[in-house]
Amino acid sequence: MASAEAVRDEDEMRKCIEHCLACHRLCLETLADCLQKGGGYAEPGRLQLLMDCADICETSARFLLRGSKLHSRTCFACAEVCGPCAAACEQKDAEHLMKACAEACRRCEESCRRMSGGVMPQPPNPEAAQRAADLPA
Repeated sequence: MASAEAVRDEDEMRKCIEHCLACHRLCLETLADCLQKGGGYAEPGRLQLLMDCADICETSARFLLRGSKLHSRTCFACAEVCGPCAAACEQKDAEHLMKACAEACRRCEESCRRMSGGVMPQPPNPEAAQRAADLPA
């Protein structure tokens, strides 16, 4: 019989996989929407963050799905990218899809931080934070 802790860990892992896959999907949908709208929506820094976030979320989900012992590292990286991506989508004039993407990024960031187990504790990536700060409001 599985211990309560093992069941909780498995539930956390399943939630993290779900959050990563949802974030991956929403980042790609938001990317396509931004490209279609053009103008300020297609700002290169934002598009780069959306692509980076979609890729790392998919990678993190795959590491978790196959039970990789290195999943804590991909989860850490995923959380590092999801934060700035959420900030890039949380604009005062953000439309529904961008707001949904920001929410998915925040859920994924939180879930991946838990799954990273505190691996490589350090402040968020300053380059990613700067790219997010450079985006037009």
